[in-house]
Amino acid sequence: MYVSMKEMLWHACANKYAVMAINCTDMEQARAICYAAAAECAPVIIDISPRQMKAHATPEVMVPMIRAIAEPLDVPVALNLDHGGEYKDIVRCIKAGFSSVMVDASSYDFEENVRRVSQIVALAHAHGVSVEAELGHVGQAAAGDGRSADMYTNVEQAREFVERTGCDCLAVAIGTAHGAYPDDFVPHLDFDRLAELKEALKMPLVLHGGSGAGEENIRRVVELGINKINVCTDLFKHQRKAMHDKLNEQPSIDYMDIQMHGEQAATEYIRAYMRMIGSSNRYQFDFTGEDFD
Repeated sequence: MYVSMKEMLWHACANKYAVMAINCTDMEQARAICYAAAAECAPVIIDISPRQMKAHATPEVMVPMIRAIAEPLDVPVALNLDHGGEYKDIVRCIKAGFSSVMVDASSYDFEENVRRVSQIVALAHAHGVSVEAELGHVGQAAAGDGRSADMYTNVEQAREFVERTGCDCLAVAIGTAHGAYPDDFVPHLDFDRLAELKEALKMPLVLHGGSGAGEENIRRVVELGINKINVCTDLFKHQRKAMHDKLNEQPSIDYMDIQMHGEQAATEYIRAYMRMIGSSNRYQFDFTGEDFD
C-alpha cells in the first residue's frame, strides 16, 4: 500500500513503537526497503533528500518506481521528502506524487519556522500529503553538534509550534546528530526532555540522526515516545561493506550480482532494525472467517 505517513505514525504513537524511515537512492534500495517491510509485516517510510534528488533520485522517476513496488504489498509504505528546505523542492515533490514531505526550517528563528511550516501545511494538506516539521536543530555529528542543550527542542515552544502550524509529526532535538560520529562516540540523549515533549504534545515524534546512536539509546527513545526514526548513514555503511567484501571475495563478480548482494544485505539490516524498534508484525492480514461480500 502506498500511503501518507500520518496514519501509520498515529498507529505507532497509539501502540508505542517506531517506524523506520530509510534514505533511498536507487531501485535496489527501494526494493530492499519495501520487501523487508513486507517480510516483517511492518510499516515503512522511504526518505529522499534534496541532495539525493540532485545526485540520483529524481522525483519524477522515483515516485512511479516506488509506487509500483509498494502498491501490491499488504503493508503501508510512505514516500517522504527528507529535510525539504526550499519551497521549489517541496512543491516539486508534491506534484511528483510524494505522499509526505518534511519542511525543515529549524535553522530559522521561531516565527519564521512557524510561517514556513504553516505555508507548506496548507499546500500539502490540500493535496492529501502529510507534513513533518522540526523544532530545535539536529546538526552534523562530524561538527560535534547535538551536544549542546542550546539546540534542543523547548517544550513550551513545541506546544505553541504544533498548535499554530498544524504539522502532522514533529522532529525533536534531544542530542542526536546527522551523519557518522567519531569512533566509539555514543551520544548522550536528554530522555527527560523527550518524556516532557511526549506528554505535552501527545503526537508522533521523530528522531533524526538515528545512525550511530546506539541500540540502548534507540530502544529507550522508542519507549519514551519516538515514532519515526531516520536511518541513512548506518544502512549505507552496512550495504557498502557487504558489497566491498563480496568484491574482495569474488573480484570477477558480475555487476548485476553485486547489486543483488547489496540489496540482500540491506534487506537483512532493515529487518533486524524493524524488530529492534517494535514495528515488526504490526500489519498482519489473516482473515480466518467468512469472506467479505
